[in-house]
Amino acid sequence: MTNFPIDLAQFEKEEYCYLTTRGRKTGNPHEIEIWFIVHENSLYIMSGNMERSDWVRNLLQEPRVSIRIAGQTFPAVANLLDDKTVEQMIRMVMAVKYNEWEGQDPSEWARTALVVKFTPQDL
Repeated sequence: MTNFPIDLAQFEKEEYCYLTTRGRKTGNPHEIEIWFIVHENSLYIMSGNMERSDWVRNLLQEPRVSIRIAGQTFPAVANLLDDKTVEQMIRMVMAVKYNEWEGQDPSEWARTALVVKFTPQDL
């Protein structure tokens, strides 16, 4: 685990993070590799399948998660983003960051995906 306070800005250029949620039925840990961005020392992830994604369904049941980036792991709490101004900015930054790597226009995904905010927590 990482010492706190953690400065997430150091991870801005990383391509992926690894999100571990607790299974809503089994309680077992479930890790996924997923795109992310950092903004104001929070991490944001978008779900193209909205609330149907297993990882979203898991964190709606248990919002305490673990995130690993560049070999560093830290606990966080997930919240669905409800600030429309910040949400639009997150969507734009996410689309710009990943458009270069994928060589495609993620505009539909960027317009419609569910935005989830992850706030690092002390142990």
